[in-house]
Amino acid sequence: MAKKKVVLAYSGGLDTSVIIKWLMERDYEVICFMADVGQGADVEKSRRRALKIGATKCIVGDLKDEFIRDYAFRALKAGALYQGKYNLATSLSRPLIADAMLRVAKEENASAVSHGSTGKGNDQVRFEVTFQLKAPKLEVIVPVREWELTTRESEVDYAKKHKIPIEQTKKKLYSIDLNLWGISVESGKLEDPWVEPPKDTFISVVRPEVAPSKAEYVKVTFKKGIPAAINGKAHAPVKIVQKLNQIGSVHGVGRVDMVEDRLVGIKSREVYEAPASAILYAAHTALEELVLDRETRKYKKALGDRYSDLVYNGLWFTPLREAIDAFVDKTQEDVSGEVRLKLYKGSVTVAGRKSPASRYKIEMATYGEEDVFDQSMAKGFIEFWGMPYRQ
Repeated sequence: MAKKKVVLAYSGGLDTSVIIKWLMERDYEVICFMADVGQGADVEKSRRRALKIGATKCIVGDLKDEFIRDYAFRALKAGALYQGKYNLATSLSRPLIADAMLRVAKEENASAVSHGSTGKGNDQVRFEVTFQLKAPKLEVIVPVREWELTTRESEVDYAKKHKIPIEQTKKKLYSIDLNLWGISVESGKLEDPWVEPPKDTFISVVRPEVAPSKAEYVKVTFKKGIPAAINGKAHAPVKIVQKLNQIGSVHGVGRVDMVEDRLVGIKSREVYEAPASAILYAAHTALEELVLDRETRKYKKALGDRYSDLVYNGLWFTPLREAIDAFVDKTQEDVSGEVRLKLYKGSVTVAGRKSPASRYKIEMATYGEEDVFDQSMAKGFIEFWGMPYRQ
């Protein structure tokens, strides 16, 4: 009797490396799917590791362009930052990966899909809601919710026992997720929110105190809310993010340390690195301040917060998210122009902004001789404004 096929969302990390062997012990043929969302050279190394452990295939899908263009930049246009801090790098990648997994499952005639997310994390929701909505008949296997390996230390022991090649040790038990839009780090010493992140926590962004003492200026051009050029030179979306990650990391830009409200109801301490995102969010916000009218900006901000909740909570493939995207696209029709930013020892400061659709009128704002604002109108305006509240 042929073994049942299962497509595993494989990252190359501790959990999913152990899961390959665990599924094989339960008589499954394991087909790994690795999504290349910009994690770099580790993709090939991890692919070979999966085959060495015993996977019959390890398929790598290049999703970088789709990830940045259709997911990350959509969130950027919406102004979506979870709890006002987190750029949703991991959250955005999960529905994309899950959707790609389903295509592989169909091609390979698999009867099940599997992932390595924990029972108290958010990723399980992001994967499984996508599976439910797009392929409800597939079996979903989640070893981490049912196996006997209750700690990361026990997973390390299991890996050693079965000669599974891993990079984690009992001294460095960080859980790391990396893609082009950002890096997330949790577990280990970070579980104590009083402890300052150790030096080995951060992967790409230098510590601000050792960043260059001279500031660097960078100019970002937007077309209809989408980043289109750096310092006057046009680039494709992936290249823009790569370049800004390189520039920002040198100056210590993009570090985030936060206590996060997870969907399942617990709080967790998370550390993120996202240099390009920090630069682009600052620039995009500055351009919208210049171009959008007051009421649209206020309303859009509320929808941006709602958008971040939808993404964080695994509800990407829903009518509400699509509807908000339609609204956001309308608001971005005039969000074109340039923003100049100053990068210095961990900070991003807007140094200038301009747009052909600017609503800023110097003749109305100035206190100089060019002033055309009729200040005599203010008296009547104030009387009407305060009238409903007078006794």
